[in-house]
Amino acid sequence: MALSVIAAAPLAVNLLDARSLLATFGVLGIAVVMFAETGLLVGFFLPGDSLLFTAGLLCAGTADRAATLSLPWVLVAAATGALAGAQCGYLIGRRAGGAVLARSRSERLRAGAERAEALLRRYGHARAIVLARFVPVVRTVLNPLAGALNIPARVFTVWQLAGGLVWTAGLVLAGYALGSSVPDVDRYLLPIVALIVAVSLVPLAVELLRSRRAAAHRNETP
Repeated sequence: MALSVIAAAPLAVNLLDARSLLATFGVLGIAVVMFAETGLLVGFFLPGDSLLFTAGLLCAGTADRAATLSLPWVLVAAATGALAGAQCGYLIGRRAGGAVLARSRSERLRAGAERAEALLRRYGHARAIVLARFVPVVRTVLNPLAGALNIPARVFTVWQLAGGLVWTAGLVLAGYALGSSVPDVDRYLLPIVALIVAVSLVPLAVELLRSRRAAAHRNETP
């Protein structure tokens, strides 16, 4: 069963490296990282996208190499951690209010909060909650922000479930499909992960560009 670690634990785990996390903690680590990244503000730096994709790759066995993770267990662990984490973040925001983000000294968290607010204004509750899943840092801060803004619990729960399932299953299955179709794909893991991170930042960059253009337009308008 894939609940055990996939390799002997190294002397020190690199929390920013998906392969290091998977080698040390296995499937259990996926659930913990998903929960921390989506439910706890201190987890904003964790490699959620690359972890999911890499886990999918490791689920794909080839003719000369056995799969090191079980695809069903990875899907369950990823979804459970991400969905429970988002709900936890929402409850924290509901109880603590806006102070939970106002006290943060992290510039990345404050920038993420601004982007999350921009998503909510532009797309409304449902679409923003789903889209935030695909934007690093924003998916961390939107959940407590939603609670602080008193977004109805039913609305938040329904759409965070939808977005969380699409995000986790989509990235895991994409990694699995690539690993199943490309021999020795793990040799190219680093550039693939870099590409995933770059693509995941595109929505944030687009929203930032739109915000700057809108601000410039307001300044130019008498």
